[in-house]
Amino acid sequence: MAPAPPRTGVYPGSFDPATVAHLHVAEAARRQCGLDRVELTISQGALGKDDEQLAPIGQRVVALEALADRRPWLGVRTTTAQLLADIATGYAVLVLGADKWHQLLDPAWYGSEAARDEALARLPVVALAPRPPWPLPRTKDEVPAGLEVVLLTTDPAHHPVSATAVRAGRHDWRARP
Repeated sequence: MAPAPPRTGVYPGSFDPATVAHLHVAEAARRQCGLDRVELTISQGALGKDDEQLAPIGQRVVALEALADRRPWLGVRTTTAQLLADIATGYAVLVLGADKWHQLLDPAWYGSEAARDEALARLPVVALAPRPPWPLPRTKDEVPAGLEVVLLTTDPAHHPVSATAVRAGRHDWRARP
């Protein structure tokens, strides 16, 4: 009997820079969703971000690869895909913070509700991490039909962590190799 293929999750983001919370969420998704691997994925043209304001993508990839070097379960990749549903193609789990959950559901990113619904229908399991102040779905009624959502349990100490705060001087929140 052939071995089962590895279960891999994708965690899209700009990672400018990667934070201790990014690593915490990736590890939580790996454990709680039974993943063999989590791939931190940067879009070459991230939706809702001004690429001119971000560090060069090559610089961010090198920093992520340094993090992955000591974590054999962690991978790094780039993609030309922009929509989260397109980035998630072929993965067992899409890992998101609550802020991206609201982006995922917003028809403005797709051009229409019908296009959004088609994209949502293609999604794998979605693993959601708390990211106050954005709410997580509390009931099945708050999750689109047919979509499986896992609410990740994470340490509340990581909830306020942000790359914006790291860039503003909270260097203790920067992920280290």
